[in-house]
Amino acid sequence: MRSSNVRRSFTSTMPCRTVAAVLGLAVCGALSLSAAEPNTGLDVVKVRSNFYMIAGAGGNIGVQIGSDGVMLVNSGNGAATAEVLAAIKKLTDSQIRYIINTDAGPDFVGGNAKLAKSGLNVLNGQIGSAILAHDSVLSRMSARDAKPSYPGDAWPTEAFLTKRYAFRMNDDAIEIFYQPAAHSGADSLVLFRQADVVVAGDVMDTTRFPVIDIADGGSIQGEIDALNRIIELTVVPIPFIYNGVGTYVIPGHGRLCQQLDVVDYRDMVVEVRDVIASLIKQGKTLDQIKAARPALPYETEYGTQPGVTSAFVEAIYKNLTTKK
Repeated sequence: MRSSNVRRSFTSTMPCRTVAAVLGLAVCGALSLSAAEPNTGLDVVKVRSNFYMIAGAGGNIGVQIGSDGVMLVNSGNGAATAEVLAAIKKLTDSQIRYIINTDAGPDFVGGNAKLAKSGLNVLNGQIGSAILAHDSVLSRMSARDAKPSYPGDAWPTEAFLTKRYAFRMNDDAIEIFYQPAAHSGADSLVLFRQADVVVAGDVMDTTRFPVIDIADGGSIQGEIDALNRIIELTVVPIPFIYNGVGTYVIPGHGRLCQQLDVVDYRDMVVEVRDVIASLIKQGKTLDQIKAARPALPYETEYGTQPGVTSAFVEAIYKNLTTKK
């Protein structure tokens, strides 16, 4: 049974490698503004004058601040909600008005209930932050067999069904793009036009190979399509390259990125997919393909966590060999 308070809305190039080093300096310019919150394990990164990334509370949290209040993209895993609130209060006295969820993963929605209760947004006679997400997120969180299960006050209070949902807050145009069958079946990308920031959720994770959850509707081609969409939404800071210029991308986990980082990540996914596809054509079994280590060139960067390489290879194999 879904919450009666839910509203559904029906509103409707790869950069040259020669600039890679300079683009890296631009990203470092943002990262140099990072500050570790004492005794919390959180890192607060100033991305723009009114936009921050909070890392260390599960999935990365995007924080937009302005005259309308605070907009969060994702809420972390819930274990460090008090610390997240304290970090936000150090940035502004404004109330949290909206929480956008990029997917239904525990690292991104676990803090929904507590953070929403701390906010202020009169909606359907209730006081608290509105929680906005694609309907697929609501469907997963409200399912009777949802694992983990979530209380009703953690579910999205506003759900949209279109592929693009747009609105304005804090003098910025915000666009949410639903990406079907990417890392899961419930992924969205969030673009802040004026801030020039894209929050990618777990479509991109700089700490590991992407987790393609086949059972939850994910697919390797959808993952590649979503990464290509991020590249389309970003602008590389050329020909005039300055610190803080160019679109920043906040991944689900890991460091702040720019377009070239997304291109490299996309190329890695495509290359591993193509190698596995070639081995499948040769009649190799899953065990034989794993033994061939098709992701070997990237294991030192993305395969350091136990089991992530094997899971990535297996997900691609199952996706490519499943009869459609």
